[in-house]
This record gives sequence, structure tokens and C-alpha cells, in this order.
Amino acid sequence: MFSSTSRYARLAVATYTLVAPDGTSTEIRYVTRRFLPGPDSSGLVTQHIVAPGERLDILAARYLGDPTQFWRFCDAAGVLVPDELEEPGRILPITMSRS
Repeated sequence: MFSSTSRYARLAVATYTLVAPDGTSTEIRYVTRRFLPGPDSSGLVTQHIVAPGERLDILAARYLGDPTQFWRFCDAAGVLVPDELEEPGRILPITMSRS
């Protein structure tokens, strides 16, 4: 369902069966909830001070070799909204996953 590098790749897919009043049913597939990893799940490699206009996808390409891996910065910083990490002057932790 997701690429092997997706943050959702290892999550289970569950099914919910919705039963209508007339007795017909529809199966709805969904990805189970993803919890952010704990702060000890990755090792700090370096830090980056965000400059005006820098974007996470560009930084992910530079540091991780893949612009779609920007979500790893969010996990390392413990944020849910990526835009928070693009604030100029923000210190962005660059980590290596231990999992």
C-alpha cells in the first residue's frame, strides 16, 4: 500500500465493516494509528540552523538523500506540523534512526 520508505510502511491495515440499515455492508480499510517514536529512538548526527526560505524537502534531499524523507525531521524534533520546522533560526536535529 505504501512505499518501503514511507512513515506508514510498517503499520497494519485494518478493516471496519459498516452495516447499513437495509443490511448491506461495506468494508472500509484503513491504516492503524502511528505513534511518534520516543526521543531515544535515534542518534543525533548534526544540527542545522534553518535559513529564511529553506524547505524541509530540500534539506531532506541534502542530508538524507531523499526529499520524501522530510518526515524524519518531524519525528526527531517531536513535531506534528512540518511547517513549524521551516521557521528561520530553528535548530533542526539531523538524526540517524536506530530502528
